[in-house]
Amino acid sequence: MTNRQSNTLVLIVEDSDEDYETITRAFKKSGMGNPVVRCGDGDEALDYLRRRGKFADGKDFPFPGMILLDLNLPGTDGYEVLEEIKRDQDMKKIPVIVLTSSSDQRDIDRCYASGANSYMRKPVSFEGFVEAVQRLKEYWFEIAILPK
Repeated sequence: MTNRQSNTLVLIVEDSDEDYETITRAFKKSGMGNPVVRCGDGDEALDYLRRRGKFADGKDFPFPGMILLDLNLPGTDGYEVLEEIKRDQDMKKIPVIVLTSSSDQRDIDRCYASGANSYMRKPVSFEGFVEAVQRLKEYWFEIAILPK
């Protein structure tokens, strides 16, 4: 099956350079050619989504079709970012996939209660990341129909 939504921009909200690099390498290895934008913390992600500050020109910073969100971020944390996205009429339809190291059931419950579309624990190995990204690609970009 081909990636029917390969032009869908993915916003990755991740403060760890190492994890970001691993995610993008896994995207390439799994054949996921979607454009990617990175925000390194929650405040930057909200500025991007709200078109504030350096992101004010929407032509240069397209709206994402999906968000991969880490929870443990400096400043505004991932929980707050998720809650803000899901409270906003224009943003709440964007699928938010929480990608974090936590497997604590309280974190999982809180994210789903706040509107997360999926919750994934970060794999430990690169091979695990590739497998997780492959499954993410197959479901979210080949099976599911994303909002416009």
